[in-house]
Order: sequence, then structure tokens, then C-alpha cells
Amino acid sequence: MAIPTRITSPVTLLDTIGRTPLLRLRRLGSDLRGVEIYAKAEFLNPGGSVKDRAAAAILDRAEAGGALRGGRIILDATSGNTGIAYAMIAAARGYRLELCVPGNVTAERLRTLRAYGAEVVITSPMEGSDGAIREARRRYADHPDRYYYADQYNNDANWRAHYETTAVEILEQTDGRITHFVAGLGTSGTFVGTARRLREFSRSIQVISVQPDSPLHAIEGLKHMETAIVPGIYDSTLADRDLRVSTDRAHELTRRLASEEGLLVGVSSGAALAAALDVASTIREGVIVTIFPDSGTRYLTESFWSASARSATADPP
Repeated sequence: MAIPTRITSPVTLLDTIGRTPLLRLRRLGSDLRGVEIYAKAEFLNPGGSVKDRAAAAILDRAEAGGALRGGRIILDATSGNTGIAYAMIAAARGYRLELCVPGNVTAERLRTLRAYGAEVVITSPMEGSDGAIREARRRYADHPDRYYYADQYNNDANWRAHYETTAVEILEQTDGRITHFVAGLGTSGTFVGTARRLREFSRSIQVISVQPDSPLHAIEGLKHMETAIVPGIYDSTLADRDLRVSTDRAHELTRRLASEEGLLVGVSSGAALAAALDVASTIREGVIVTIFPDSGTRYLTESFWSASARSATADPP
């Protein structure tokens, strides 16, 4: 075999954030004639999730403004993915990082954070991400000179990252044919930033947000806005529709994405697909784009995966 002679220019790790592919779903929703469903494969970012975009934008702005000088420790609350992105970037750039994390996050996420060298403060699992937010605020209030509080829930660099990159990529990858955009609400940065840019391109594009249908849910990374601390960057007037998805349905579609599409993704992807299918069922033609935020490898110890094993063995050939 001949060795290729073309040499590409070297890049840094953070140069590989973004430009994720847009995947056409071929089997799930294949009965919907005239409707195309695509998923942005954000799990292919170097830190493994869509949160790489926001974390990089937040820390780039902090560096440019001098907020990280004097050895300040980066501080934030996270349910996992943004923390992992922060940890990857902090390790690459030589910063200290302290993260407040609810105790119900998966073991895989905690191990990943610690592998990158982050200091992890575990908060009450019963309070979820809101408890982690309260703890981060308390620590910053007690020692404002020690920390740079990134505050992903209220930092407009979060949504701007998607305004400047995610939306532009979607428009390019669909040749401007997108008719509907569907995304889950966590910090809300992905939805808000992408939706705002798509709206500027065409007011005819429908933007649909996705939430859990109950405050007592197990869709990692999403917020039930009515009962949660609402992020300051969230714009409740932006969505044309706000769809609700049950945990059971999100789990089912997450399993089916793995077994029928070969996509091992997280539960928030299953929720996003559920909403995309609901949208598809109401139209005769269109191009629906949704976001698959992270990989299923971060959730393999979760018990919901065993349901696929039970169903596979329930009716032996």
C-alpha cells in the first residue's frame, strides 16, 4: 500500500470541536413518507458531547478578558457533560477546575471528570442540578477572589457558541432546506443559540424545544423548567412549540437507536428523537434536524439498558 504524500496541517485538540456530521436516520421513522429526519452527531466532539462548544466559548472569553489570571480556579455546577468539557480544556491549558456535581450522575461521568484531574464536589442527588448550582453559588460568594465562576446557565457565551457554529453548520449541511429544528432544554444554550440563528435565516423554520414531562424524571441533562431553577439564558418565547417526553419513551428510543440505527447515544438523544417523531407525524413533508448531545457510553451502567436484553430474550426463535 502506498503511503499518502499529502500532509495536513497539525491542529490542537480544541480545533477539533464542532463540524460534527449530520446523520440521516434510515430506519426509525422510515414510514414517514416525504419527511427526512437528521441528527447532529455531537457525541463526536473531542470531549464527547455538544457541551464542548459552550465550554470552549465560555473559557475563551474568560481568557481574553483576563478572568483566569492570578491562578483563579474555574468553578461551575454541572450534571456532567459541560464539566467534562471544562475538564478537558482545563487539562489542555493548565487550569485548575472545581465542579459541583449532583450525586446521581453516572459513575462513568464521575470517573471521566476525575481522570482529567478535576476536583469534584458531590451535592445532594435529591436536589439534582439545582443543588449543584446552589453549592457553586455559595462557594463563589464565600471566596470570590479564589474562583472564576463560569456560570454556564447565565453566561451568554453558552448560547452564542451555537448561534455562531451549530446553526451555521446545520444550514450548510442541509443546503438551507431545514424546515424544523428540535432540541432539548438543559441550560437551554443549544436550543436558544441555534434557534435564534435559524430564525434569522428564515422565519418559516419551526423551532421546537423538548422537556421531560415530569419534574420526577430520569432524562439526564434535561430540565423540567416549571420546577427547576430557570437558566438566565433561557428564552421561553422563542419556541414555536414545547414538547414533553416521558422517561420511559426516551429510554425506549435510546435503546432502539442503538439496536436499529447503530447509534449508541445518551437518553437526551432518545428524548429528542421522540419529539422529532412527534413533529414528523404532523407534517407531510419536511427536513427535521435534531441534536444528539452525547454518547451512550456515559450511561452503560444505567439499568434501563437491560430492558432491551429482556425483550430480546422474551420471544426466542
